Amino acid sequence: MKPSNARIAKPKNAAERTARLHQILRRLDAAYPDATCALHHNNPFELLIATILSAQCTDKRVNEVTPGLFAKYPTPLDFAAARQEVLANDIRSTGFFNNKAKSIIGAAKRVVNDFGGVVPRTMEEMLTIPGAARKTANVVLGTAYGIASGVVVDTHVQRLSARLDLTKAKDPVKIEQDLIKILPKERWILFSHQLIMHGRAICVARTPKCAECTLETLCYSKDKTL
Repeated sequence: MKPSNARIAKPKNAAERTARLHQILRRLDAAYPDATCALHHNNPFELLIATILSAQCTDKRVNEVTPGLFAKYPTPLDFAAARQEVLANDIRSTGFFNNKAKSIIGAAKRVVNDFGGVVPRTMEEMLTIPGAARKTANVVLGTAYGIASGVVVDTHVQRLSARLDLTKAKDPVKIEQDLIKILPKERWILFSHQLIMHGRAICVARTPKCAECTLETLCYSKDKTL
């Protein structure tokens, strides 16, 4: 179906943009009040490993791999001592397994040698860990520790932020900066989880389900299907 946005008014000034954002947040709260990270984990280190594995891979697939993986390598020290070719085979189904195995072993060694076996609690320290860029760091700090260090920008957040006209940027780091500027800090963690859930269920990449969308009357994206 052709998009139809004639009745959706685009905000004309900062006050209207702020009011629209508050409506978006209220509707997301109503639709996804308990949104959280979909990666299964029992501690911050397991979440770190799962997040590294999730690059270019679905959370569903990662959750199928990690139970056996964490049983085989129950501690950071076990991962640090792993042979790369063996670990790569263990995680083969997640894709890019050689690079991920190298990152995971490097991450485990850094956590063991520099942080006493405990995943650090600051962005600066997290970014020294192999395989942990801002997205991974934000996932771990936000979900494992409840620390709002930034906004997770994955493919869903990137797509929906553009569709909702919350950013004009294409680069994830710049998108995160734009979201940080407009979102209350207490919403940084929950907002990304809500957008990710909405992106998976309704605002899919191709042929979004606009007729089912709680944000439809606030959205004037050119690729709407209503």
